[in-house]
Amino acid sequence: MKKLRWIVGAGIPLVAGVMFAHVAAQPGTARPVLTGQAAFVDYRSMKAGTFRKITVGDLPQPFATESARNNARIVPRPADAWPQAPAGFKVDLYATGLEGPRQIRRAPNGDFFVAETRAGRIRVFRGRGPDGKPEQVSVFADGLRQPFGIAFLPLGANPQWVYIGNTNAVVRFPYHSGDLKATGAPEVLVPELPTGGHSTRDVVFSQDGKRMFVAVGSQSNVDDPEVNKGEFHRANILEYTPEGKFVDVYASGIRNPAGLGINPKTGELWCSTNERDALGDNLVPDYVTHVQQGGFYGWPWYYMGDHQDPRHAGKHPELKGKILVPDVLVSPHNASLGIIFYEGRQFPQEYSGDLFAAEHGSWNRSNRTGYEVIRVPLKDGRASGEFEDFLTGFVTADGQVWGRPVGVAVAQDGSLFVTDDGSHSIWRVSYSGK
Repeated sequence: MKKLRWIVGAGIPLVAGVMFAHVAAQPGTARPVLTGQAAFVDYRSMKAGTFRKITVGDLPQPFATESARNNARIVPRPADAWPQAPAGFKVDLYATGLEGPRQIRRAPNGDFFVAETRAGRIRVFRGRGPDGKPEQVSVFADGLRQPFGIAFLPLGANPQWVYIGNTNAVVRFPYHSGDLKATGAPEVLVPELPTGGHSTRDVVFSQDGKRMFVAVGSQSNVDDPEVNKGEFHRANILEYTPEGKFVDVYASGIRNPAGLGINPKTGELWCSTNERDALGDNLVPDYVTHVQQGGFYGWPWYYMGDHQDPRHAGKHPELKGKILVPDVLVSPHNASLGIIFYEGRQFPQEYSGDLFAAEHGSWNRSNRTGYEVIRVPLKDGRASGEFEDFLTGFVTADGQVWGRPVGVAVAQDGSLFVTDDGSHSIWRVSYSGK
């Protein structure tokens, strides 16, 4: 039987022989932060309230471990299983029985729009009754093709359109505040987006509402786009006008920028990225980062700066020194998806402006990682590289998966809502301070 080691001051058990812990208090903070190899998340050491920081210097060599296929077989939620949040927070089940809920976005009036991607449907959830459940649920639109991204325009209290990122096109529906059903047919604005491979097409607008950003992930794991022409305009964030006119490739070399968001303090575009597979358990980290216009993030030839993917050895030496390193490295194969910046007032003041990201969970890792929601502390809109295991508990002690977070949104009352396409649910996280 494996022995457990405990990290002093953090209350986290680590399996002997699996990883060694280094706990450091980061400058300007009083909290312990796991660094080095201990910072890599493993479901056996995951605990809500644990802070971690992975750096480029912590990365192993390619193929240090064999590439694993460890797909999650989703099981029904056990009777004693429930999402776990840090002390002072409470988790409630808001809605269940959905068909694969994915992205979630709050309309200005407080309604939640949720993409049921496989069903080709957008649902609206309104209010919260005495039983904690929605007061109204309606199908806003159906017959869509793998919808994911949801955005409202004009920005502010009275949008006139709701934009939907289908896997093959960006469309928009007429919308007036409070609509529970679409009042018109979808208008196709961006036709013929590339399909196959990574299918999510998130959509966000710049703070002035004049620029529309669309995420298009790669078709493959690490195919060279110079050889595979199917990778044209993929692994990119594309920029359009709100009317659908193509402007430019805003940023490139981002394997799958699954979740997009605009930092309300800086106005910068941020993304949550699924990096490449098959280099080993702890390569390559997924990441959350602000996105520089014109920036190149390495895929497929490089990763995390000047680290060349051995499957493309010797290619494009002229790119060295030009590859951007992301702000926050999270555990490899986490499948980092939806993001949101916390602008509510219910959580403690220290959460103001922080970022939350849903980690859908690994398949290409011998021991599971992800299956949680992380918090990224931000100071003046900037990240230090730290992240926190914020909402955990979706994996049982013996490694069975019952829940997979996808999207995150902040309600008008400041609580956090999380979609889960494993248990087909929406969870609500509130703060009571008790």
